[in-house]
Amino acid sequence: MSTPVPRALTRSPLRTVRPKDLADVYRHPRAELARLTRAGVVRRLGHGYYVAIPDDRDSRWRPTLEAAAAGIAAAIYGPDDVALMGVSAARVHGALPRAVGTAVVATPQQHREVRLPGAGDGVVRFVMRDPAALDLEMRALDEIGSGLVTTVEQTVVDLARHGIPEVDAGQEHEVLRSLWRRADEDVVDEIAAAQRGRAAVARMRAVVE
Repeated sequence: MSTPVPRALTRSPLRTVRPKDLADVYRHPRAELARLTRAGVVRRLGHGYYVAIPDDRDSRWRPTLEAAAAGIAAAIYGPDDVALMGVSAARVHGALPRAVGTAVVATPQQHREVRLPGAGDGVVRFVMRDPAALDLEMRALDEIGSGLVTTVEQTVVDLARHGIPEVDAGQEHEVLRSLWRRADEDVVDEIAAAQRGRAAVARMRAVVE
């Protein structure tokens, strides 16, 4: 008989929890999560972070790095105060088909990087940004739920300003071209004006157009 996934996990944002999030449910949440991991219904993403495996998947399943990063950030700060941005937003928008080893999340406070051996040994990098000041949309993330992601236009502005250190120059240009082709230029200009990104966007335009 298979072990059921507790509602406390499946109802958590992006099915992701820390042991202390279950303190009101279990007397020994860390031991309970270890048991569920052994049973193959929970995956340990990294030290102190766990995700409930989708019901139709087995223990070999693992989330994308972007989904795992969003789930961990939501567990720390809440789902409404975090958003995938930068290279991770480009991945979600399909502008970067090749997976990279770093996920980037906008959060209201700075947080140390988190390494995730349970999601391809990737690294989650937290960037202190006010999500309320960003142009965001809700997107499906893997099979574990939906989360906030910077829009194509916001992603263009962010990458124009800060580049994409996770890829080489040739790939960076291709990512920017892909995003630029689907962006609303007027919206890009509005965001750039509000976020002091006009000069960066102008330089990017000269390369991608």
